[in-house]
Amino acid sequence: MTASPLRSPASGPALTSAAKRTLILASTSRYRRELLQRLPLPFQVQAPEVDETPQPGEMPQALACRLALAKAQAVAALQPEAVVIGSDQVADLDGEPMGKPGTHERAKAQLLRMSGRQLVFQTAVAVVCAATGFSQVRLVPVTVDMRELSEAEIDRYLALEQPYDCAGSAKSEGLGIALLEAVHSSDPTALVGLPLIATCELLRAAGLDPLGPL
Repeated sequence: MTASPLRSPASGPALTSAAKRTLILASTSRYRRELLQRLPLPFQVQAPEVDETPQPGEMPQALACRLALAKAQAVAALQPEAVVIGSDQVADLDGEPMGKPGTHERAKAQLLRMSGRQLVFQTAVAVVCAATGFSQVRLVPVTVDMRELSEAEIDRYLALEQPYDCAGSAKSEGLGIALLEAVHSSDPTALVGLPLIATCELLRAAGLDPLGPL
């Protein structure tokens, strides 16, 4: 599922000069930072000031796209010459957003609800450069089949991994994989929090090619 581009990049010299622009990840998530480090592009990290409260009636797909773009735009407003990446992930259980639990009790409640069910991790990435007017967002959904989980299993998992900063209360890149039956996605990195295939696509469109000259 792909969101339509909001604005197209400028052509000609603006794109050529973009290769020299600073790249900024508008996130303090260590998971997204570790994923972006796979690319041979130097980057900085800056926390975006964005209210992540869902709007009334907002669906998880729309929420993820809106927040990814808002994060990138917030940092781009402060660093207009930079190319800025924003990303957001919302766990979607039958259209209901499941956010980061924050506490053991909320994480347990989420996992009990998700047990034996299918949910979608709606992961969005946006790239913005204010100087060139480039602004695009992509949505990469990941469908996950959860195992039937006992309360004892959930308690053991949460004690071992404490995934309280993760949407859906599980770290698929860690022990959380033991909670799953199957993962269906065009990009496995999307489940961790930053869809690198879409990110590379957007960076190339913005003028920063991960496979270009260093």
